[in-house]
Amino acid sequence: MNLFANLALGTLMISLTVVIHTFGLIGVTRAMSWISDRIRLHGHRSHLLAMNTVVIGVFVVLTTEVWLWALCYRLLGFISDFPTALYFATITFSTVGYGDIVPSTEWRMLAALEGVNGFVLIGWSTAYLVAAGIRVGPFRSGEHF
Repeated sequence: MNLFANLALGTLMISLTVVIHTFGLIGVTRAMSWISDRIRLHGHRSHLLAMNTVVIGVFVVLTTEVWLWALCYRLLGFISDFPTALYFATITFSTVGYGDIVPSTEWRMLAALEGVNGFVLIGWSTAYLVAAGIRVGPFRSGEHF
């Protein structure tokens, strides 16, 4: 494969993960709002439950994106089985990159793009978690930062 094919497929995958992330965080926000508005523990809003919903929700969104990358690698055929593709996608997305599994030369730019994609989406998720912590607790703006 040439560089153009890597960049085209990488752009498509990044676009898909951004759409997943956008709608996923909208869903997490709605779930967090529903919980913090309706579920009360001992007469107070359940900040801990709302934040747990946010963390688990963000984890589900990121996991979905990693699975999409794994499926892409498996369909391309440069990784022979799905568990290995999932492992490779996870360490690449998280930018750990152990190096025990490497893509063929023709697909290494695609894997590099996944690393950049993961870096950006994990950063976006971190910013979202901070905002959620300020919105529903346990943190309040100006008290902890």
